[in-house]
Amino acid sequence: MIKGKAGISLTERTECTEKKDKNLSDLCGLCERKMRVSQMLRKRQSGFTLIEMMIVIAVLTIMASIAIPNFMSLLPGMRLNGAARQVMGDLMAARMNAVKQNNEFKVFFNSPGANQYQILDDDDNDGTADTGEAITTPAKNIQDNYPDVTVSSTNNPIFFPRGTATGLPTVTLQNSSGTKTVTVSIAGRVKIN
Repeated sequence: MIKGKAGISLTERTECTEKKDKNLSDLCGLCERKMRVSQMLRKRQSGFTLIEMMIVIAVLTIMASIAIPNFMSLLPGMRLNGAARQVMGDLMAARMNAVKQNNEFKVFFNSPGANQYQILDDDDNDGTADTGEAITTPAKNIQDNYPDVTVSSTNNPIFFPRGTATGLPTVTLQNSSGTKTVTVSIAGRVKIN
C-alpha cells in the first residue's frame, strides 16, 4: 500500500472522493477540509454590500456635481450653432427652390417681427409679396427652438433661377456664448462664419 500526503493511502483517497454520500463524518481528513471549503464558498452570497453601493453612489454624485455645470455652460454655444445651421438650411432651400421652380425667391428677415424671417416665392420677380404669390414658409421665429438667440440681417437676399444671389446679406445670430454670422455670396453659396 502506498501512502500519500497526510498519511492517506491512494486507494482510500480514491474511495473517499468517489463517494456519493458526502457526509463529513464519512470522509477522510483531506477530503473533509476540501468539502468544508467548498461549502463555505457556496454559502457566500454574490452581490454588493451596502457599503460598496454607498461608495459607488458617492463617487457618482461627486462626478455629476463636477460635470453638470460644465455641460450647462456648453448649452448656449450648442443653441447658437443650431440656430445658425437652421438659417443656413433655410437659405439653401430658398436657393434650391429658385432653381427648381425657375423664378426668384426672396428671404425677408425681421418680418413680420423681430427674430423672424419668411421666404417668398416671387412669381413676378418684383421683390415684393403681391396677391397670388405664396409665402412658402410661415414666419419662422428663431426663438421657438433657440430661445436665447437673436437674429438680425444687413439685407434681404434674392435667389435667382440660376442659383446666384443679390442683396448679399450678413445674417448675425448672437447669444450669451458669442456671435455667428451666415453669409450669402454672389454665386449663391451660403456659409457659416
